[in-house]
Formats: sequence, C-alpha cells, structure tokens
Amino acid sequence: MNGRFWARHAWTGGARAGAPGPGTPGAGVSGSGGSDPLESGVLIEVAEGRIASLRAGSDPGDPGDAVVLDGLVLPGLANAHSHAFHRALRGETQVGGGTFWTWRETMYRAAAALDPDTYLDLATAVYAEMALTGITCVGEFHYLHHAPGGTPYADPNVMGEALVEAAARAGIRITLLDTCYLSSGFGAPPDATQARFSDGTAHAWAERAEALAVALDRHPHAVAGAAVHSVRAVPADQLAVVAAWAESRHAPIHAHLSEQPAENEGCVEAYGVTPTRLLADHGVLGPRATAVHATHLTADDIALLGGSATTVCMCPTTERDLADGIGPAKDLQRAGSRLTLGSDSHAVIDLFEEARGMELDERLRTRRRGHWSADELLRAATGDGHASLGWSGAGRIEVGAVADLVTVSLDSVRTATPRPRPETAVFAATAADVRDVVVGGRLVVRHGVHQLVPDVPAALRRAIGRLGASS
Repeated sequence: MNGRFWARHAWTGGARAGAPGPGTPGAGVSGSGGSDPLESGVLIEVAEGRIASLRAGSDPGDPGDAVVLDGLVLPGLANAHSHAFHRALRGETQVGGGTFWTWRETMYRAAAALDPDTYLDLATAVYAEMALTGITCVGEFHYLHHAPGGTPYADPNVMGEALVEAAARAGIRITLLDTCYLSSGFGAPPDATQARFSDGTAHAWAERAEALAVALDRHPHAVAGAAVHSVRAVPADQLAVVAAWAESRHAPIHAHLSEQPAENEGCVEAYGVTPTRLLADHGVLGPRATAVHATHLTADDIALLGGSATTVCMCPTTERDLADGIGPAKDLQRAGSRLTLGSDSHAVIDLFEEARGMELDERLRTRRRGHWSADELLRAATGDGHASLGWSGAGRIEVGAVADLVTVSLDSVRTATPRPRPETAVFAATAADVRDVVVGGRLVVRHGVHQLVPDVPAALRRAIGRLGASS
C-alpha cells in the first residue's frame, strides 16, 4: 500500500531526527536533533506498505492529500499472546470465585463448542476488536486442531486456516503459533476435551505444522510459528522435536511457563527439575523463544531465561483475573530477557492496560515506583512484541519499517493535556482512545470505526451467541 500520513505528534521511540533507526542505515526523521522521542508535524510517506520517508516540522497541508492523524501517533501494537476463543468467556468466568483450575473447566466447555465456521466468525470479530484498540499483529497460541473427540478434519489444518483468514478479514497480521499439546499432565493421556488438541506425538504434530507453514508462506500477512503448550502437556522426550521444527524454519517458538505453582511441583516430581530447566535442557529456550507468564520462578530459572536471551511475555490483566500472581518481570529484564505483552484470555483487550499493569504490579510487589519508563513500556508493546512474533521489521516509526501507525486521541477526558508525552498513552489512555489504525499503509480504523468490520460489537454478539447455541 502507498500513501501519505501526517501525524500531529509521533512517538519515534529512538528513531530520532537525523539518527539512523535500528538496522536501517541512515533512517530517521529529518528535522531538529535531540533526545526526546516525540516529534511534531511528522509527514510519513508510505511505499509498498513500508515507511519510505519521514519529515518532522511539517504542516498538515504539506502535501494536501495526506491523511491527518490528529493525536499521538504510535507504532502498531503487538499482542504477543492470544487465545481468540477465550473472548467468549468475558463476563462469564468473572462470576463467583475459584482458581485457575476451575476457570479452565469453563474454558474447555467453550473450546468443545467450536468448529471451523464458528471459529472463523468469532476470531474475525475478536481480531477486529484488537484492531480497534491499536493492535496490528497478534500472536495466536493455537491448539484447537481437530474435531471434538480428536478426529482430524478432512483438512487437518482447517482450524488454523480459519484464524489466518480471520486476521485477513480484520485487517491485521498474525503469527500462528501452532501448539503441540499431547498430555493432560505429565504423561497422562488427554481427557475427552483435550483430545481435539492432540496430534498423538510430536512427530505427527510437526508433520501437520509443516503442511500449515507451507500454506502460510503464500500469505503475506501471516507467519508460522511453534508453541509448546506447557511442560504438563508435552512430555520431556517430545520437546526436542518441537524445538527442532522451529529451528529448521527459523520460526518463533513460545511456551506457557510456570503459570501455576502446581505445574512447578508436578514437573519436579516427574523429572526432578523445574519447568524452565526442562525447556532449557531440551533446546526450547533461546533468542527466538518466548516464555509466557513465567510467574513462579527460582533465581536459577531467571538466570536461565535471561542468559539464553529468551523473551518473556507478561499478561497482567489475565494474571490478575485468574489470580495467578505477579511475575518477576524486572528481574527477568535485568537478567537479559526482553519483555513483551499479551491480552491472553481477553478479560480485556487493551495493550495500554497491559503496559501500565506490568509497571503497577511491580510497584505493588516492591512498594517502589518507576521500574520502567513510558518509552520502555511502549517498546514492549510495539517493537519487541513484533520481534518476538517474527516481524522484526515492524513496531517502529522509522524509514524501512512496516507502516503500522496508531493514533491515540489527545482530546478525551483521559488524555486531554496541553503537553502530550508518551506517559499520556501508557498511564492515562485506554483502548477507547484509539482513533485511527494503519496496517502496512492501509487505513483499517478511521475515527474509531473499523473499515472492514463496521459493527464490531454486533459481530461479537453474533459470534459468541452462535457458540453458546452450539454448546
């Protein structure tokens, strides 16, 4: 896509005036120098879906055909961890009390009701909701592979293909993290609901995942990745197969890690080591790997994750909703892990809330303020999130980057201020303040209205209603 956009204020996140952007020699915003990552009057020219030039200090009429983005413009947000069908649980699992494990039973009932058609409708609506909130790429942790009971569909990847098509219909990019899920817990066979998650063996999983990855190579908006559901769900002798497949494709690999103390206890009982050590010993950790949650870790676990340059995805709204606990995010960063953010179960879909949630949870844990700057939190929500999903050229406003742009309104009751700053987005804005979203140079949301799915609330009601009717 080609076009011109004019940003009243743009957060360049380090791609400063006259300074080269990361990995892009000579890239940057032309204009005055300095260290403030916020520019005013930025003309952004797009060619073939990427930023071709940037010029600060321009007028909205220069040139006159530019689309005006009137607010604080950020790079596209990356939702690094999603289970699209969990959106159907919003407002249901919040009734009453319980634990992660009682919540999981309700989640399994929703999973059992899905088929390719209902999943396409639901995921399209969920991804459209994400677009409205400024998310331009989603990492979908996908394990609903087969029909209920475990019988493969005629097309073994029809459920994954539905998610890829849903992202296209919603106008966003997707990294489909095809998930290996073989056991109900440390070698026990899958139960009746989990049977549809399982391919039987990791080798069978890899064969099916490879067929899907070949198909995704034809879709410019999609990347194929791998996932280990958890050390509970993938036996130790199968882990290396998943890691080897990801390595052969230079693909991202993600894993739920130490979300619950019971997982740690079960792993130590079964294998004599922590889940982190088990993943490390079987080649899962590394620069293309992301550990999701990483809530209950030992000091050695933190050193293993950081030392291997494994990214860690924090999902504060889900971790709070499920009473999981507060993970050692700052310690992980100090040890060498990049941090990213995900909405996971979609109790809410709001990456600004996830970003400030990570900071505010750390304040509660330590009783001290100011662990990350607004710029650092925005990088977790943008460039680092995209990189963890295999889109290293996205999530930055710089020449050569994918042209993903998000306008945060500066005239709502939450954001009205005479002096816009990155802190306005991180500590005051909500998803409701997103006005415009550009994905690869294509205007997907304009003035708060999705251009491809005009009535997203109605689409969500219909899709969730269909799911309930079939359960």
